[in-house]
Amino acid sequence: MKGLKKKLVASILCPVMLLAVAVIVEAQQPKKIPRIGALLSGSPSNAEHYVDAFRHGLRELGYVERQTIAVEYLWAGGRSDRFDEMAAKLVRDKVDVFLVWGTTAVTAAKHATTTIPIVFVAVGDPVGSGIIASLARPDGNVTGLSTLGTDVAGKRLELLKEIKPRIARVAVLRNPVNPVSAAMLNETQVAARAVGVQIQAVEVPDPAEFENAFSAISRGRADALSVLGDPVFLSYRMQISDMAAKHRIPAIYWDSQFVETQGLMSYGVSIADLFRRAATYVDKILKGAKPAELPVEQPKKFEFVVNLKAAKQIGLTIPPNVLARADKVIR
Repeated sequence: MKGLKKKLVASILCPVMLLAVAVIVEAQQPKKIPRIGALLSGSPSNAEHYVDAFRHGLRELGYVERQTIAVEYLWAGGRSDRFDEMAAKLVRDKVDVFLVWGTTAVTAAKHATTTIPIVFVAVGDPVGSGIIASLARPDGNVTGLSTLGTDVAGKRLELLKEIKPRIARVAVLRNPVNPVSAAMLNETQVAARAVGVQIQAVEVPDPAEFENAFSAISRGRADALSVLGDPVFLSYRMQISDMAAKHRIPAIYWDSQFVETQGLMSYGVSIADLFRRAATYVDKILKGAKPAELPVEQPKKFEFVVNLKAAKQIGLTIPPNVLARADKVIR
C-alpha cells in the first residue's frame, strides 16, 4: 500500500515539477523583441533629426529602443545605387518591418521582399509610381505616408512671385533618377502657367553635375530657382544653396534643412512629422494589422521657413506680409 502511495505521489509531483522547470527556463530565456530595418537616404549628419522624430513616435507608443524594440539603421549616403544591396541585407537579417524613406528606397524594398511589411515615409506619388494600388487600399505588403499635394508646387511659385514680383522665368532643379520627379515637374509647369511664369527644367542625375546645372541656369537667365524634393539633394544642400547664393538667385526648397543652413526659403511637408507618424504604422503592424488594410496617410502639416541672412546676402528684401506667414524666420 505504501509503495502504491509513493507511486501516486510521484506521478502527481513529476508533471508539476516539470512544469515548474519549464516556466523557470522560459523566464530565463530572453524575450524576442521586434526588429525594424530602416532603409534611409542621406546620412546621419543631415537626417538624424528625422530618426529622432521616429524614435519620439515610438516612445509615445510605449516602446523603448534596445529593450522592447530594436531598430537597424542603414544609410545610403546620398547614393541611390546602394538601396538594393541594403534592402537585401535587411531581408537576410530577418527584420519584422521595413521603414523606408523615399520612392527609390521603397522600390528597392519591394523588389527585396513580398512578405515583410514595408512602411514608407515621404513618397511623392505612391500610386502613380506603381508602389501601391490605391491610397485607401494599398494592397500587398506596403503602406505608409505620402507627400502627395498637388498645390505645393504652385504655392512655391507664388511665394517666389511675392518676394520678387517681376519674375518671368523660374529654373526647376530635379533628379531624373527619382521616379516621382517627372510628376513633380509636371505639377510645377501647370502651376507656372497659372501664375504667368516660364519654367526652365534642369536635370541633375549625379551630384557631380551641380556646377554644370547652375551654369545652365545662368545661361538661361532664370530669375529664380525651385528645387524639387529629392533625398539625394538633401545630402548636398550646402553645395546647392552655396551656388544659388553665388549666382545671386532667389531659391525656394522643399525642406527646411536647406534654409536652416543658408538657403533662402522653403515650403513643404514636415518630413520629421511624417517620421513621427510612421511609428504608428509600425505599431499597428507589429500588433497584427496587415499593410494592405492600412490606408496611406496624406500630409497634414506644412512648413514655411525664411532665412533673412540669406536674403541679405543676395540683396533681397522679404516683404513683411510674407514674413508674417512664415512658421519660422531665421535672422
